[in-house]
Amino acid sequence: MPMPDLRKNLKKIALWAIGIYLAAGLALYFVQDKLIFHPEVLPANYQYKFDIPFQELLIPVNKKVKLSAVLFKAERPRGMVLYFHGNSANINRYAQYMPEFTRNGYDVLIMDYREFGKSTGRLTEAALYEDALLMYKVARSRFAPWQIVIYGRSLGTGIAAQLASVRDCRRLILESPYYSLSDVAASSIPIYPHSLMLEYKLPTNEFLPKVAAPVAAFHGTKDETIPYSSGKKLAEECFKPGDTQFTLKGGKHNNLHDYPLFQAKLDSLLKL
Repeated sequence: MPMPDLRKNLKKIALWAIGIYLAAGLALYFVQDKLIFHPEVLPANYQYKFDIPFQELLIPVNKKVKLSAVLFKAERPRGMVLYFHGNSANINRYAQYMPEFTRNGYDVLIMDYREFGKSTGRLTEAALYEDALLMYKVARSRFAPWQIVIYGRSLGTGIAAQLASVRDCRRLILESPYYSLSDVAASSIPIYPHSLMLEYKLPTNEFLPKVAAPVAAFHGTKDETIPYSSGKKLAEECFKPGDTQFTLKGGKHNNLHDYPLFQAKLDSLLKL
């Protein structure tokens, strides 16, 4: 093939590659909400059914926005856990974990983020932090800060960390935490500038240094959703003396509760 034709063909290939890269990046930008969040909406008249005592709450944000929440009740509560759930489904999915807290004498307040379950309003990062403060306000109407445990699971770890960085609590517990959403995205699709593209930052690494309460984290080494390396980097760079990371060898994203070590350590943390 003559050299000029080769250069011409290589230029075409390069232009096609750049075009595909930019088009794919643009598509990722506009669908990022659907990639990050997987809510299941419930009708307003939906009736929850759980095996342990509970009370449904409707927390008003303003005239148009209301948060659906459920308060799971311990028999003789000595405190409250504020539980921030993951990026999918709604309260129904996470109710199975509530007895782990109520058996230790804690009420548990869990809310659905906006656009999840029966909650209304538009979901934004600022709204996640604003709504977390409302949950804390509910908890403070019943308990003192030293009786409040803030718990985050998966996506909820960044929200929990942000709340603990601006409000006092007894302890912050993180299940499968991430350094930041950008760090998680970079591990999945490393060819894009995620810090510039992501509308949701959730920089847990920026929040933890501001958390005065003791911090404990659980992470499985085989986590297929949030890489163990992201949680490990968070612990190495942002934990203060006395904070603890519990590594569950072979643990995946959704099976940590099956580990006796997880149950034993969680019980121990809640008794401290």
